[in-house]
Amino acid sequence: MLGFDVVDLGPADHPDPGETAPAFTRPLVTDEFWEDQPLSALLDERDGPTIIVFTPMAGSFLAKYVWDELAARDWDERAGQIVGLTASTPYEIKRFVHDNDYPFKIFADPSNAVAESYGIAHDLDGMTGISEPRVAFFALDADRTVESAWVATDWPEFPDYDDLETDLGLE
Repeated sequence: MLGFDVVDLGPADHPDPGETAPAFTRPLVTDEFWEDQPLSALLDERDGPTIIVFTPMAGSFLAKYVWDELAARDWDERAGQIVGLTASTPYEIKRFVHDNDYPFKIFADPSNAVAESYGIAHDLDGMTGISEPRVAFFALDADRTVESAWVATDWPEFPDYDDLETDLGLE
């Protein structure tokens, strides 16, 4: 069995419910293509909340576990809109989405600047200058107001998905 240490990530300084989430523009990737897309354009597209799912780099076991869980729970059919964000390149994300047949779009943020602006970036142990997002979920309304937030405090850590669905109104 593969073993690993649980790492305390320390406190996060993320936007809380009622606060405005940072705006950004990044490449939005599907299994076919990508193009720069501002968050505001996505928020204008749907009724209901947009849920941004931050995961570690595409292909990591944490990212795969999260996206497998969301696909198995049919979040793409139950929520206003689900989009991801990770510190991977569009090429890596396109391959990840295609290879796993995910119905989700994921923002590419190789610099991890968006996670930094959301206060959820963490440095990778032993890799100078390399960081990635914590696992995190933010439900945003059309004005970028945070309706709900869940942010990991340990690596690895996952939410209780049943509780998260209740918090996000996906029952």
